[in-house]
Amino acid sequence: MGLLSDFRYRKISHTATVNDLLKEFFRKSIHICSSFVPVFAMRSPSWTVAILSFVIAAYIVCEYLRMAGSPIPVVSRITAYASRKRDEGRFVLGPVTMGLGVLFALLVLPPDAARVGIFALAFGDGVASLAGKLYGRIRIPGARGKTFEGSAACFLAVYASTFAVLHDPIRSLEVALAAMLIEMLPLKDYDNMIIPLAIGSIVALLG
Repeated sequence: MGLLSDFRYRKISHTATVNDLLKEFFRKSIHICSSFVPVFAMRSPSWTVAILSFVIAAYIVCEYLRMAGSPIPVVSRITAYASRKRDEGRFVLGPVTMGLGVLFALLVLPPDAARVGIFALAFGDGVASLAGKLYGRIRIPGARGKTFEGSAACFLAVYASTFAVLHDPIRSLEVALAAMLIEMLPLKDYDNMIIPLAIGSIVALLG
């Protein structure tokens, strides 16, 4: 057990241990799963919205039960494992804001704009966090621990995912730059709502 513990808490960068990376990878894999929502929405928009709404409501109920001392098997364990240190003893808000961000994007934005916004959340935010944990060296002033390396990874991921939807290198560049700047902001869990809506709105405005 000592060797396993030593491995889990071994430093892999200036900002993270192996255990930090494993938890972050698990957390961001959930983010990346949100990229499937636009695919389902293309086939059945109404069912996608209904199922997503149900999942958000079910999570809120499960989380309140967990906070009340009646955890739901599997769901509450996943929530507890994926939560950050700042969430200890509190309602874990991240899944709610992520679900609402994706849901509102589907409801209020044109299809292509919604896809770009959701992909920016799924890939940009996810890749930025993992890159920051692995390779982060240069901290961005005022960004509460975020790194230049993570923001650069966000830019590349959003550019690639946006280009896959729009097939326009200039608009993809503008969207990726906006996503990188938003991702730098210390928004905590609220970036899950702001990123898809803000990026999707930019795409819609750019035409």
